[in-house]
Amino acid sequence: MTYIKVEQMKGAGRLNLKEFSLSEFAQEVASSSPAPGGGSVAAYAGAQGSALVAMVCRLTLGREKFSAVQHEMKSLLEDAVARQERLLALVEEDTQGFTVVMEALGLPKNSEEEKLLRREALETATFKAAEIPLRTAKECLAGLREMPGLLAKGNPNALSDMGVAALMFKSGLEGALYNVQINALGLKSLKTKEDLLEECRGIRGEGNRLFEESQGSVLERLK
Repeated sequence: MTYIKVEQMKGAGRLNLKEFSLSEFAQEVASSSPAPGGGSVAAYAGAQGSALVAMVCRLTLGREKFSAVQHEMKSLLEDAVARQERLLALVEEDTQGFTVVMEALGLPKNSEEEKLLRREALETATFKAAEIPLRTAKECLAGLREMPGLLAKGNPNALSDMGVAALMFKSGLEGALYNVQINALGLKSLKTKEDLLEECRGIRGEGNRLFEESQGSVLERLK
């Protein structure tokens, strides 16, 4: 989500992005409207990572040669399916969060009272717009945390798919954090801003470490 082309979104109806085809979603992102934008795309990347994890789990479950890891794969599958649904919901929520910010920007400011109400509404909306991609980043981080188990016990014939899953989680995480940070810059509360930025630093640090470990494992086995 970015603070550009605000006028283009005023009065726009809310979209049900989950119902869009792949082509429709890509066309909507490519349009001159600022939303859906990077925050929604980041959530969608995470959802795709979860979908790949689910696929790998299903390619492992029910096969005799992987009988020793059936319980772990079933648990990973349940987590992946639930995470995919949460991330798909965040695709829509990110766009809605942008709309709320613009609604606050459109509030009247003719009197001191109106200006105060507008500032308060904008602060609340901006924090919400930062909180949504923060949830996306946390979901993607949770996905990365499960990659070591998947790489160790998942069907090795799907090794490249596991690598792409890690890439999607990393892209979703980083893209979401960009959106947290750009919204944090618009907050008046210095403490709230710093708290958000500090959380971003922690998530990014752990995410980088987990991704590098996953990528290293994949590349080593692809030699």
